[in-house]
Amino acid sequence: MQPLDYLVIGLYAVGMLAIGHFYKQKVQSGDDYLLGGRTMSPFMVGVSLFATLTSTLSYLAYPGEMIKNGPMIFASLFALPLVLYIVGWILIPRIMSQDVTSGYELLERRLGLEGRLTGAGLFMVLRTLWMAAILFATSSKVLVPLLGIEERWTPVVSVLLGLITIIYSSQGGMRAVVMTDAIQSLIMLVGAVVAIVAITRSLGGVGAWWPAAWATHWQKPVFWFSGSERVTFMGATLNYLIWFTCTAGSDQMAIQRYLSTRDASAARRSFGFSLVTEVIQTVLLGLVGLALMGYFLAHSELLGANSVASSADELFAKFVVDVLPAGVSGLLIAAMLSAAMSSLSSGMNSASAVITSDFVGRLGRQSLSPEANVRVARLSSIAVGTTAVLLSVLLGILIPRIPDFNLMELCYRVVNLLTAPLFVLFFLALFVGWARPLGGVAAAISSVAVAIGIVFFKWWGLGFLWATPVSFVVGVVVGGFVSLLVPEAPLLRPRDRS
Repeated sequence: MQPLDYLVIGLYAVGMLAIGHFYKQKVQSGDDYLLGGRTMSPFMVGVSLFATLTSTLSYLAYPGEMIKNGPMIFASLFALPLVLYIVGWILIPRIMSQDVTSGYELLERRLGLEGRLTGAGLFMVLRTLWMAAILFATSSKVLVPLLGIEERWTPVVSVLLGLITIIYSSQGGMRAVVMTDAIQSLIMLVGAVVAIVAITRSLGGVGAWWPAAWATHWQKPVFWFSGSERVTFMGATLNYLIWFTCTAGSDQMAIQRYLSTRDASAARRSFGFSLVTEVIQTVLLGLVGLALMGYFLAHSELLGANSVASSADELFAKFVVDVLPAGVSGLLIAAMLSAAMSSLSSGMNSASAVITSDFVGRLGRQSLSPEANVRVARLSSIAVGTTAVLLSVLLGILIPRIPDFNLMELCYRVVNLLTAPLFVLFFLALFVGWARPLGGVAAAISSVAVAIGIVFFKWWGLGFLWATPVSFVVGVVVGGFVSLLVPEAPLLRPRDRS
């Protein structure tokens, strides 16, 4: 890296901190801090939702997956029209009809306090692990190689990255998060385009990197469902349909963005904007993968004894540091940092909303004043960010021990493990009229158990992509059945407030 690269990255970091400081002055209440006053632009919120769900994991994983396993990743895009209908016209109107801060407040009306706490707890575990994985991936796969330092410095790099994000996201709240997300989204898209253009110019045209035939190391395409195949067209489509529906319909990071808009129509538009940006980004990153594969096949001497397939996850970062000119490298690194920091800031802000609303606010004996609400939210954001930093160090020890590991599988093995179990609770609360508190708890436990069994132990011979749909079905069936067998009385009773 050259001094100009460090200058670009430094200006980016200073800009993020400045935005956080600017919006700190505008925070007057908990509603301001957590929901931006519920009057935010649908376009900005939609772009923010896209940036939130596009972490460094996916920013690096899509090109790496394309290089290693081929274009089957594009199959998931065929699920998006149905996702838009289910989320936009079925889930969002139900969510927006309630005056809530946390989405898990909705669970209490059907599944009792235990359903609300179970949902909030699952979200906290899910997103804390997710943030830890992002910090680990960004530090070990991007910053450490690009800075040319030893792997043992990964924890230090994780701490520095997490610290910057904690500062600006804890200061400015939702408005700062959405504004920085919008800027980071633009940087991510521009970064992908720059990489494609640079490779095309270097090789002399698109035809030089566009594959003329199916690569020998790619998985052969399979259309229909198959438990023995790693990825099939229908399997990827179904998995993405269920994953995106589960995430958009039960994850506080998504629900919080709907609630920050004026009404259901605005929230639906924001979700539509996020899907459009998602399609653009997925296609661009897939093309980046093809371009990188073509470049390193033409310059195999840069890989030494390694193959293109075995180095798939590292090729994007390697191209940035070894090939691109000064300044442009800094822009691409800023794009990768944007992918990480947008997700981290959103995770911290959403987790603080859950802690403030579902734990401190719901279980406390007294209601909090607006000033105390903001103070608790800020402290919660800092605590969650610190926990994610510590867990990233632990993941750095455990993840390399997973055989045949790549970043795409990390997304499913660790990050998305609890997505379906969380949505099971919302499905029972919104669509199963006889659902009861004990049924919700049983649904969550059984769904988590099945997800872990498939992802880590290959239950029933199923690949990891089956974890989301199967755990969802099992959770709904178990929750519905147990609800028929138990009384309506709640298992937990909240404390009286004075």
